[in-house]
Amino acid sequence: MNLIQSVDNSQMRANFPSLRAGDTVRVHVKIKEGDKYRIQVFEGVVVARKRAGISSTFTVRKVSFGYGIERIFPLHSPIIDKLEVVKSGKVRRARLYYLRGRRGKAARLKEVGRVDRASENAPSQE
Repeated sequence: MNLIQSVDNSQMRANFPSLRAGDTVRVHVKIKEGDKYRIQVFEGVVVARKRAGISSTFTVRKVSFGYGIERIFPLHSPIIDKLEVVKSGKVRRARLYYLRGRRGKAARLKEVGRVDRASENAPSQE
């Protein structure tokens, strides 16, 4: 392993839940105001996910006061305090950019009871 990969691996975070396109997530973001930090919650649907090691990102879309807002978060960034998966949507695509053209009830996703990927592969406690 070369030096760049070892530095990247030391900076990666492993305490995030698995998230996919279609999941509704609640991202707790640290925002600096002056010399203090506060936590702001950004809740919306994961529209896209880019998997690129330390440069991995995910895009979250929400509608606020009638305007669609998309925000791209670096997955391993220190500004993300906490990441919660609220619910999982049933989708058949990796990128949900078609939601940009939908309004109201047409922009809803069906909910699916998804089993967590980490607990699926773990040995059972019987």
